[in-house]
Amino acid sequence: MTKQAMVLKDRKYQDLSARAILYALLAIFALFYLLPLVLMVLTSFRSMNEIRLGQLIEWPKAFSTEAWTEAWSQAQIGARTDKGLRPYFINSILMVFPAVFISTVLGALNGYIFSFWKFKGSEIFFAFILFGCFLPFQAILLPMSQTLGKLGIAGSLPGLIFVHIIYGLPFTTLFFRNYYVSIPGELIKAAKLDGADFWVIFFRIILPLSTPIIVVSVIWQFTQIWNDFLFGVVFSDPDSQPVTVGLNNMVNSSTGEKRYNVDMAGAIIAALPTIFVYIVAGKYFVKGLTAGAVKG
Repeated sequence: MTKQAMVLKDRKYQDLSARAILYALLAIFALFYLLPLVLMVLTSFRSMNEIRLGQLIEWPKAFSTEAWTEAWSQAQIGARTDKGLRPYFINSILMVFPAVFISTVLGALNGYIFSFWKFKGSEIFFAFILFGCFLPFQAILLPMSQTLGKLGIAGSLPGLIFVHIIYGLPFTTLFFRNYYVSIPGELIKAAKLDGADFWVIFFRIILPLSTPIIVVSVIWQFTQIWNDFLFGVVFSDPDSQPVTVGLNNMVNSSTGEKRYNVDMAGAIIAALPTIFVYIVAGKYFVKGLTAGAVKG
């Protein structure tokens, strides 16, 4: 074996060793990160007697879905039985889909206008919209409550949808505007010379090129709206509360013995949609964020 071949062989072994160490470290970090989720899943399938007498992390002796059924359909609160997460889950579905759709469409329109149809003062106007990204939730509670009251939609699902559209619009506008500035302006100018108007350019040229950033906007808005608790507890009544508020009610309203298996099952039910979204489209989220990073 020549000296060059020996050097290549040693380098190959070094690369394999480094990769094995890297994968081992990533596996340890992933296991450590997923440990709370594993604990939640195992606890949700155990009975309360087994939880009281067993260890914190222990494989269920007999898998039981009773806690899942109770968390979904009914929750034991002290000496009475109250509704489970099902009505709250339905409220979240009815809230999240229109809010995500409308905020994404409006964000795409705003980004399109601020990128290719600039007007006098457009940069200042965009800066004011961008300022909304840095407003904390608590800063808009009182003015938003007054606005919802004047519109007659306080304490309702339409009110919650309106709040999430308004609060999410600065983020979706920023996403689409930063993505659209990477599209060559000559493409829009050529379309204008061919007689294409505002809407023709938007629907036939811009939107077909917007798939990566649409995915980013949808995932961002979906997770933000679904996981929101503050807006849900402030701007809703008992008939329009989302699943995060329902989970809080179920966990904290118990006056008797804590039912940890029901609480864990409820937490997993509340988290399933966002987990599913990230598993299915997580890689597209990263690609979409970096798609408009380089102009040209």
